[in-house]
Amino acid sequence: MAQFELIMPKMGESVAEATIIKWSKNEGDTIAADETVLEIATDKVDSEVPAPKGGILLKQLFKEGDVVQVGSVIAIMSNDASDIAPTEAHIASVVSQAAPVITAAIKTQSVTAVHDTSDKFYSPLVKNIAKQEGISFSELDAIKGSGKEGRVTKEDLLNHIQNRGNAPVETPQPKAAATATIAATETPKPIISKPAISIGGGDEIIEMDRMRKLIADHMVMSKHTSPHVTSFVEADVTNLVQWRDKIKKDFEKRENEKLTFTPLFIEAVAKAIKDFPMINVAVDGTNIIKRKNINIGMATALPSGNLIVPVIKNADMLNLVGITKNVNDLANRARNNKLTPDEISGGTFTLTNVGSFGNVMGTPIINQPQVAIMAVGTIKKKPAVLETPQGDVIAIRHMMFLSLSYDHRVVDGSLGGSFVRRVADYLENFDINRTI
Repeated sequence: MAQFELIMPKMGESVAEATIIKWSKNEGDTIAADETVLEIATDKVDSEVPAPKGGILLKQLFKEGDVVQVGSVIAIMSNDASDIAPTEAHIASVVSQAAPVITAAIKTQSVTAVHDTSDKFYSPLVKNIAKQEGISFSELDAIKGSGKEGRVTKEDLLNHIQNRGNAPVETPQPKAAATATIAATETPKPIISKPAISIGGGDEIIEMDRMRKLIADHMVMSKHTSPHVTSFVEADVTNLVQWRDKIKKDFEKRENEKLTFTPLFIEAVAKAIKDFPMINVAVDGTNIIKRKNINIGMATALPSGNLIVPVIKNADMLNLVGITKNVNDLANRARNNKLTPDEISGGTFTLTNVGSFGNVMGTPIINQPQVAIMAVGTIKKKPAVLETPQGDVIAIRHMMFLSLSYDHRVVDGSLGGSFVRRVADYLENFDINRTI
C-alpha cells in the first residue's frame, strides 16, 4: 500500500480555515502531479489545491461546503494502482483528527429560517454557520459576543451550538419591554426595513457569487461603522504626464516592466502618509491604533466584475522601480486568481483608480478597518490659468481630480483636506528631469 494524505494548505499567517467549494476530481480518478484536486475559499481569496504527486484519489474526507482547519487531512490518495480503498484504520485515524470546523451538532432540532432582520453586523462565516445550523438572527442577537465591540465570533457561535441543547438561550427582550428601559433622554434606533422587490415576467434573477456576497456585506458594514466624508482636489499633473511619456519606453526595455500611473500615485500617497501619519490609523472602540507600517492597498477589478485589493507592504520603503514591480505582479496575479490571503491583508490605506474606467472622480467606501481611501480620476487635457512673471495666461494642461473618503470619527476636515492636498502637491511638483 502506497497511500499518502492531501493536506489543507496553509493560506497565510492570518488564515486558520478554508471552505471546500468544489471537488475537481472524484474518488477513483487518476491525478497527475500538480493537477488541481479541489478548489477552496477563505474570507479573503479563492485558491486551488494541487496534488503533491501523481496518484489515485481514494477517499474524499469532506464534502463541498465544509469549513476545514488548516493542516487537516482532506483526502487520501495512492500512487499504487492496486489500491482500491484506504484502510478502515487509516480513515478512522484521519477523521478523528480532522473534523470539519462546522459540525451538525444538533440534528434533531427543528430548523428555523434565517432572516436578515438584525441591525448587528455578523461576518459571512458566522452567517453561513448560523444558516447551516438553523439559527435565526433573533437567536444570534442573544449570544454574548467576545469580539471587537461585542461582535459574535465563530468561536462564540460554535460554543453556543455545542451547548444549545443543554443551556437555555436568553430570549431577546421584547421591543415593548425594552422601550420601557430606555432613558427618556435616549433616542431609540430607527427600524431599518428592506424595500419590497417586485419581479416582472421578463426579469432575470442572478444569485450573487461568493465574492460578491462578501463585498456586499463588507460595504454595508463599512457604511454602518464609519461616518463617511469626502474631500476633493483638482491637480495639474502635466509634469508627471510628460515625464512618464519621456521615459516609459526606456524603462520598459530596461526593467521589463510597464510603468503605469498607479506606482506614481502610490509613491505620492506614501510620502503624504509620512507627513500626516494620523491618516494611517484604525479605530478599536474608543482607542486609535496608529499603524507603524504603511501598507497601501490598490483596488483591482477582476474579469468577473468583482473587486479585490492586493496590498503593497511597506510602500514607503520601496523606490519607484520596486513599487512598479509590486503593482504589476499583484495586478497580474489578481486577475489570474493567484493571490495568497496574506497579499490581500494588512492594508492600512487604500487607493482606487476610477480613472481607469474613464470616470473623473468618485466617492469610494472605506475599506475597514482603515479610516481613509483615495480615488484618482482620469487625466484630461483642459484649459487652465497659469501665473507667469509676465502675467496670467491660459494654457492646455493635464488635469485630474483626487477624492478622499475618510472616517469622520477620527479624521476631521482639516486633516482629510490637508492630506489630499499634500498628495496633489507631490504630483503637481513632480521633477520632470527625474532619473530612475
